[in-house]
Amino acid sequence: MSGVIDGAHAILTDLLALAGLEGLPLDRLTITEHDKVLATAWPIAPIATATLAAVGLAASHIQEMRTGEKLSVEIDTRSAEIAMASSSYLEVGGKNAKFRDPFTGLYEAANGEWVFLHGNFPHLRQGLLDLLGAENDSDAIGSAVRQWDAAELEAEAISRNLCAAKVRERSAWEATEQATAIRALPVLQVTRQAPAGPAAWPAGRIDAAQKPLSGLRMIDLSRVIAGPMAGRTFAEHGGTVLLVSGPGLPSIESLVIDTGFGKHACEIDLAREAGRADLAHLAGSADVVLDAYRPGAIGGRGLDRATLHQSNPQLVHVSLSAFSHAGPWSFRRGYDSLVQATMGMTFEAGADRPTLLPCQPLDYLTGYLAAFGAMAALIRRAEEGGSFAVDLSLATTAQWMWDWRDRLGDDSSVPPSNPSSSDIADLIAMHETRFGTVRAVRPPLKIGGRSAEFRRPPVPVGSDPATWPA
Repeated sequence: MSGVIDGAHAILTDLLALAGLEGLPLDRLTITEHDKVLATAWPIAPIATATLAAVGLAASHIQEMRTGEKLSVEIDTRSAEIAMASSSYLEVGGKNAKFRDPFTGLYEAANGEWVFLHGNFPHLRQGLLDLLGAENDSDAIGSAVRQWDAAELEAEAISRNLCAAKVRERSAWEATEQATAIRALPVLQVTRQAPAGPAAWPAGRIDAAQKPLSGLRMIDLSRVIAGPMAGRTFAEHGGTVLLVSGPGLPSIESLVIDTGFGKHACEIDLAREAGRADLAHLAGSADVVLDAYRPGAIGGRGLDRATLHQSNPQLVHVSLSAFSHAGPWSFRRGYDSLVQATMGMTFEAGADRPTLLPCQPLDYLTGYLAAFGAMAALIRRAEEGGSFAVDLSLATTAQWMWDWRDRLGDDSSVPPSNPSSSDIADLIAMHETRFGTVRAVRPPLKIGGRSAEFRRPPVPVGSDPATWPA
């Protein structure tokens, strides 16, 4: 085997052990190596390949538990890498649809330090503009930021519940109290919460068209990329996924499209008692609830993990946050690029300025890991019984990536740029949707020799009733 494949197998073995699935048969997995395609020295290929392989093996094992059928799992390193930049290749109506507000980015602060400002949602952008006392003009913003100490700007933004980060080198990040808290956490925690008898799989025969997760239900409380990708992956393997948004909650349409394949999408107003009752009722018959908002945002409305487990003793509850539930930063907002900047991922040795990675691995890896964690918990629920908790964060994923970079080393051959859409035309599929004609990256896994075919195209937020589809 090659170094990339050896690395992927080592990572995969660790992931299966973390999830309590050490016994899954690796002989049904085939990994095919291709030349590196992403323009970064980070060893993205083995990390992404292992993560996706874990998802595939869990899905295959569920199929075997339900039907006796042993499905093969195939993943290639090129598809795995491109999956870490999926939204960059989305086209709607023949035009690239990737969105980033021009405000969002890296800015030089006082004393040669740097900050990252995140304003992809209008209220976050306006809040930072108000803090800076600047108009939404690149020169005005840059001039205002240069008057600030980076740490002081970060602290003031956080105090206002906004998104700004001092750009740190790795050593500076590791000196923080939050780094110490995260260091004690694994990338994925799957924990049995309370005893109960083994849960039966949903009744009825499943076949190739229905897929391993057929009949299993997930409530998807998330937006942007990481959480929504967990829901999309659950739908990819046959699960019924109900994306729940709130009325007036801002969203980014291109990400709604790219992460919305296979889902139903409704709105529930959790500010109203009736809305909270509606969500609690749905959760009572769900198999998985995915909560990817800041810790306490949903739970503070009486929909916390303990309450949901009490009303549904066989529920799998997945929590996905930015900086984890541990440490003094657990309440902070965070997105992939902001966590990259915070945790030293944007400074390469010898560079005179920070640069974001040419992909969003924290979002995509954490999303796929969340789906894998949910599947692992469902397997253990069927074997051991009980309710389960699954915990992940963008920051623990970043720490995990650092750990594996230390072990595997940097990639020696790095392409000058990411591939163009035409370079990966074989990985793109076309879909007719309510948004128009969409071209999007295909799911990277093949299960039983087949690529995923979603049961429905993405739909706008709030398109469906707040009920489980028949």
